[in-house]
Amino acid sequence: MHIPDGYLSPSTCAVAFLIAMPFWWVAQRRVHHMLHTRLVPLLAVVSAFSFVIMMFNLPLPGGTTGHAVGMAVAAIVLGPWAAILAISVALFIQAVFFGDGGITAIGANCVNMAIVGPLVAYGLYRLIAAGSQITAKRRVVAAAIAGYVAINISALLAAVEFGIQPLLFTDPVGTPLYAPYTLSVAVPAMLLGHLTFAGIAEAVISGGIVAYLQKANPDLLRFTAPPSAALPSPAMQGGWRPVRALWLGMTLIMLLSPLGLLAVGTAWGEWGAGDFQDAAARAEITRASGDVAPPAGIPSGMQRLEALWTAPVPDYAPSFMQNASVGYILSAVMGSGLILLMFYLLTRLFSPLGYRRFTGRH
Repeated sequence: MHIPDGYLSPSTCAVAFLIAMPFWWVAQRRVHHMLHTRLVPLLAVVSAFSFVIMMFNLPLPGGTTGHAVGMAVAAIVLGPWAAILAISVALFIQAVFFGDGGITAIGANCVNMAIVGPLVAYGLYRLIAAGSQITAKRRVVAAAIAGYVAINISALLAAVEFGIQPLLFTDPVGTPLYAPYTLSVAVPAMLLGHLTFAGIAEAVISGGIVAYLQKANPDLLRFTAPPSAALPSPAMQGGWRPVRALWLGMTLIMLLSPLGLLAVGTAWGEWGAGDFQDAAARAEITRASGDVAPPAGIPSGMQRLEALWTAPVPDYAPSFMQNASVGYILSAVMGSGLILLMFYLLTRLFSPLGYRRFTGRH
């Protein structure tokens, strides 16, 4: 679901970025106004969880791959606005440092996975779980349904963004400049995998983590559970100490991250420009797209934009590591470390002094 550079036109990317900006701004203001820097440790661990869980690729119908996002977990634990910030940071780190998602498509990827997804998940969870106790099984079911629906809405948005490209952007002879498949191909191709495996994975992760937190740390569920939703829970006021156990769990997930290498194939809509001229890759693209062959040549806009940015550690494979599994684990650790650094910088920027400097208030 990570849209690469070259699949969306610059104007589409600009519109998506403009849509995302007010949500980022409100998220920053809401998080700062509500909890100042006390939410930062929990924000960081949830963001790192989303980052690492997206590294676990799953085999999908058609020979492609997909992944969960953790959008429902983020929305349930943090609330919708902090979840937007947490997942946006994870997506930014993935794009800039690991080439997972394009630089030009950061706005679109954030709209899909960091904004719409968490907002949908939060609304569904609150609606289904309304009035139930923190430890009620209904909250587990609510989390699972919220995760399943949210990731499929996000996938549908990505499919629409792909599918409108050949309708709006072609060369003089009608050849698509960017993503080559129309809505009639893009929507079923994207939703087939997400309505099945990826959606089920998101549901299991969302419901499973809520069930675990109900027993291990129910305070982390109180922030989005009325009547306590107006105030931060005790677990969200004590800095790093309450989330140490969560970081231990994150360490285990990082060590298991090479399982994501077992799934073969490429996520739909994430093929490289060169794949459109490679016979084996073209066969894979055709099979995954309902037996509709791609254009004979490389879409010129895709070819131009693909080389816009070269990530330092593309595909989570450090060049100095000979063992792919160890390299994958190292990438998970590096990504989590970069997320910690990012939130440290945000803490410095939005500390009372930094915030006054940033806004010009005194």
